[in-house]
Amino acid sequence: MDLFDLSGEIAFVTGAGSGIGQRIAVGLAEAGADVGCFDIESSPGLASTVDRIAALGRRALALRGDVTADGSVEAAIRTLGETLGTVSVAVNCAGIANAAPAEAMERAQWQRMYDVNVTGLFLSCQAEARAMLAAGRGSIVNIASMSGVIVNRGLMQAHYNSSKAAVIHLSKSLAMEWSQRGVRVNAISPGYTATPMNTRPEMVHQTKAFEDQTPMGRMAGVDELVGPAIFLSSKAASFCTGVDLLVDGGFCCW
Repeated sequence: MDLFDLSGEIAFVTGAGSGIGQRIAVGLAEAGADVGCFDIESSPGLASTVDRIAALGRRALALRGDVTADGSVEAAIRTLGETLGTVSVAVNCAGIANAAPAEAMERAQWQRMYDVNVTGLFLSCQAEARAMLAAGRGSIVNIASMSGVIVNRGLMQAHYNSSKAAVIHLSKSLAMEWSQRGVRVNAISPGYTATPMNTRPEMVHQTKAFEDQTPMGRMAGVDELVGPAIFLSSKAASFCTGVDLLVDGGFCCW
């Protein structure tokens, strides 16, 4: 259906070198978009993302930088505009996760979480929106987490949970600021997802717990985040803004 067709769109994906970000970048290309793929200098998977997109017959551009650095995303958006065209679809996947007891957490650990997950995402949205607002159209999708809605049993991650709650509310706030200027902003809140981070051999017992706690009895595959991202980025969601779409296998029903 052409409601979901992204042909002619210029997409930009942060965190495109691995996991959810990599799969969504490829998925947007599968839907017809050309894609600027952004990740940190040390990301080993960014070249692979670009190669996979090129193999689909779409244009792809590797862009390296740091979402926390002033001007880094803005420079990437400018390069994207000069090379592929003005960004019209953005999916912000860059983020980090770790755990520590709240009473023992070092301030540096707390601050780093917020620098990447909240400030970095804000700077990304800001740079993307500046280009989109000038063009009078665009869609931004931010990857939050069900951890911004609930507190995960057995995981000590007050900094992560609260950062993802901030992502959800930031997305709603930006959506309202830009709602009459042609730019939609939405969030996706994944549940437990089988990314390389969650499927390491030492995680086997934790992975089993994640599966047991999810009503559908399993974790999501990264492929299952592609459809929601395409939906929110496409004409099919033309009247959706300020939405937080839970993709959690029913977890938040319990």
